[in-house]
Amino acid sequence: MEFSELIKTATVENVVLSCVGLPAVKGTLCITSHHLLLSSCPGGDAQPSTLELWLLIRNVDAVEKRLTGSSGTITLHCKDLKVLQLEIPGTEECLNVASSIEALSSVDSVMMMYPFFYRPQSLKLEEGWSLFPLQRYFQQIASQTNRWRLSEVNQDFTTCPTYPPAVIVPAGVDDDSLKKASRYRQGGRFPVLSYYHRENGTALLRSSQPLTGPNRKRCREDERLLGAVLDEEHRGFVIDTRSAQAAKQARMTGGGTEPKSSYPQWRRLHRPLERGRPLQESFMKLVEACNDSSLSMDRWLSRLESCRWLSHIKAALSTACLAAQCMDREESSVLVHGAEGTDTTLLVTALVQVILDPSCRTLLGFQGLLEREWIEAGHPFHLRCARSATPQARLKQEAPLFLLFLDCVWQLSRQFPFSLEFGEHLLLTLFDNAYASAYGTFLCNNEKERCLCKVKESTHSLWAWLNQPGEKKKYLNPLYSPNPLVIWPSVEPQSIQLWQGLFFRWIRSSQYLDEAWAEIQQLVESNHLPGKESRGLSLNQNLSNPTAQTENKR
Repeated sequence: MEFSELIKTATVENVVLSCVGLPAVKGTLCITSHHLLLSSCPGGDAQPSTLELWLLIRNVDAVEKRLTGSSGTITLHCKDLKVLQLEIPGTEECLNVASSIEALSSVDSVMMMYPFFYRPQSLKLEEGWSLFPLQRYFQQIASQTNRWRLSEVNQDFTTCPTYPPAVIVPAGVDDDSLKKASRYRQGGRFPVLSYYHRENGTALLRSSQPLTGPNRKRCREDERLLGAVLDEEHRGFVIDTRSAQAAKQARMTGGGTEPKSSYPQWRRLHRPLERGRPLQESFMKLVEACNDSSLSMDRWLSRLESCRWLSHIKAALSTACLAAQCMDREESSVLVHGAEGTDTTLLVTALVQVILDPSCRTLLGFQGLLEREWIEAGHPFHLRCARSATPQARLKQEAPLFLLFLDCVWQLSRQFPFSLEFGEHLLLTLFDNAYASAYGTFLCNNEKERCLCKVKESTHSLWAWLNQPGEKKKYLNPLYSPNPLVIWPSVEPQSIQLWQGLFFRWIRSSQYLDEAWAEIQQLVESNHLPGKESRGLSLNQNLSNPTAQTENKR
């Protein structure tokens, strides 16, 4: 397939581009294989020079067209929640442009996407891909305990197609046992170590559901694998992210849960978290409500409640806090799984680490966490982020699990404004790049697919770009003060807030808030001397909600 075959009209003159909150721009619209380019017409004091506006076509979520007489209007709903309008002279040109954008934005072949063509001069292809090797993470664990080992049982992806080549497993379990245990878990996702809590030696594991089926089948190797995690006198918790009823129904179709009789040291807890269609519809309803400027206060609050997005945040944080408390307070190891182990499972295990581990709250540590717990762990980004929040889109396997995680991290950053080294700008950048990017980091559904597509050899890493000195500074929190303690967020309804920086990003100007944060950064940099921490505290309290929680020092 050639891109030129999909472009019916490459150039249109006198196109007017409009967007909420910005002045309309008139110019020449050009359609390339990966971008829409509008080059404005210079003239007059208000527009003295040429202005170029670029839009990555992959960022287009849906296209609406409306013909009026001899012209037409195209509305572009973008995956980053931006809404653009193009007024195009000529009905045929309007239809051709709309058709071209729809075709180009729907190209599903990974290797035809923009990251395989993007070549910035400031970066080398090999940079960033080896920043967070699992071997280095394992060495940190090995320096604390000898109970775990790094296994390459999945080197050729035959044991589990959605796991990375290397995984961390109990030292006493050999690779043959791992292969047999993998056949007992959906998709081959046998229990592997996600996080070692060095404060008390407890472990956080993740997997998919066991395939017990209606006959309650057993697997001795799986039982020994989980048994090897615990000492004889200790117990562990299995946190199932499905309801008890859903888990019971899964048993009738071949899935199920760990039988108590076969796993006597493990106690099962059900904490249902939505995934799939309900979560996607919640996201779409919220975005629709945020874009409706005609709502009264009562109607807005009603719409906000009915979409249930804040309830999903509360449920995710509550489940993560439960798992963290089991490890930190009960000194018990935890296994997290739902059905497939690629969605709500990763949501919980990643949040647990942000809560418990101070290193995951640094800029580099958070990137490493995303690499381990989302990218290498097999979250299907290509499927889940195929569409964003456009109601017209036909739902397939889309679900904003990664966005829900970012929103939960934003809630943590708001409740603990000094404990995270990175700020909101990083979370927004990650959201944008998960849905449409010039970088290959979030491409494909798992490591096997990335290897087949040669993503690491043919595209640039997002981490290489983020960690350039000039870029890195943009993502740092000027109020950051390393906090070695566990951070326990409040999950009361009053404590969960709408992430306005995302959902109102293109609707309401953030100019004054951006200026305030820039001034804070300058003040902190100019006064970064011992004994100046109290100034950062007073500045933050003046700018944030007066009812917001202060740092948890318990």
